[in-house]
Amino acid sequence: MVEINKILCAVDFSEHSPVVAEYASTLAKTMGAEIICLYVAPSLDQYVGFHVPPSSIENFVGEIVTGADSTMDTFITENFSDVTVSGKVVTGYAAEEIIGMAQEEKVDMIIMGTHGRVGIDRMLFGSVAEKVVKTSKAPVLTVRPE
Repeated sequence: MVEINKILCAVDFSEHSPVVAEYASTLAKTMGAEIICLYVAPSLDQYVGFHVPPSSIENFVGEIVTGADSTMDTFITENFSDVTVSGKVVTGYAAEEIIGMAQEEKVDMIIMGTHGRVGIDRMLFGSVAEKVVKTSKAPVLTVRPE
C-alpha cells in the first residue's frame, strides 16, 4: 500500500489557493500525513531585464517576502485545521523551488494549482505545474481553478 506521510502544498495566495489547501488537508487527514505549505516569492533575477535600479528590486522582493510570511501565517490558520502543517516562504523560480523543497523534505506527494494559461501568457510565463509534473519524482496532484 502506498504511504503518504508528508505532502507539499504549493500555493500562490490567489483566490484558488484555499481550494488547493482543501485537497491537501483532506488527504492529510485521511492518510495521517503532515503538510508543508510552500509559497515561492519571485527572485531578484526575474527582474533583471526590466531596467529597474537594483536597490528598488531588492526592496520590492524584501517587501514581498515579509508580506508573504504574514500572509502564510493567516493562510494556515484559515485553511488548515486538525492537521500538522508548517509554512515556508522562499524566493526563486517557482518550479525549481517546489521541486527542490520536495526533494529536500522527502515528500510523498505534491499538491498544487494550475492557472490554465494559454496563448502569449503561456509562452511568456510557461506553466509551473507542467514543469513540476515533468520533473518531480513524487506524484503531483494538480487542481485546476474553476
